[in-house]
Amino acid sequence: MTKEIPLPKHIAIIMDGNGRWARSRFLPRTVGHREGIRTAQTITKKCIEMKIEYLTLFAFSTENWNRPKKEVDTLWKYLDEFLKKESQSLIENNVRLRMIGIAERIPADIMDTIDKVAERSRENTGMTLVIALNYSGRSEIIRAVNECISLSNRRELKEGELDEQGFRRFLFTADIPDPDLLIRTGNEIRISNFLLFQCAYTELYFSPRYWPDFSDKDLIDAIESYKNRTRKFGSVSE
Repeated sequence: MTKEIPLPKHIAIIMDGNGRWARSRFLPRTVGHREGIRTAQTITKKCIEMKIEYLTLFAFSTENWNRPKKEVDTLWKYLDEFLKKESQSLIENNVRLRMIGIAERIPADIMDTIDKVAERSRENTGMTLVIALNYSGRSEIIRAVNECISLSNRRELKEGELDEQGFRRFLFTADIPDPDLLIRTGNEIRISNFLLFQCAYTELYFSPRYWPDFSDKDLIDAIESYKNRTRKFGSVSE
């Protein structure tokens, strides 16, 4: 009897290709970001329907601040609209909202929206939607190391006491399981400083589609690819 491979518990997505999607249609890059938000809504709803437990969307990296100010401002505007528009739907669908990343540089009104939706959905027990904002995998690890050093200096962490599981509690994702499947759209084959510690044994799936064109069917194709793999975690196949 063939052993049935379960659905991934946690799917993470690098939503890439909005700008190139727009450029290929001779449209402003901001139009691509607007269409990308619509795709995020569609894929989130599909993951809720499929009872995926965790969905993490890489919405804004620390490197994105280097883009033109108008584009950055538009990204925050669309994100705010997405959260406000979807907040009631998230509540009704028993979804809990979480944010990972460095809050300090995020516009105050955006953080206010995030905090309100997160608080309203705090007791929800269905899918957890994790939005990565002003996020950097390297910075996350460095911040965690600095916290460990501070504890050590205060003699609250002894030499040799820290192990892999103990280190996890200093990460943004301390209470979130590692992704089982990481999807990147846009025909780029790299993980771009995203969840570096957490993706050590994550299955990777790269789609040639730009994010605005990524559909429910593409999501299912990625999941089917995942289900056809053998996850060995360093051991040997049965």
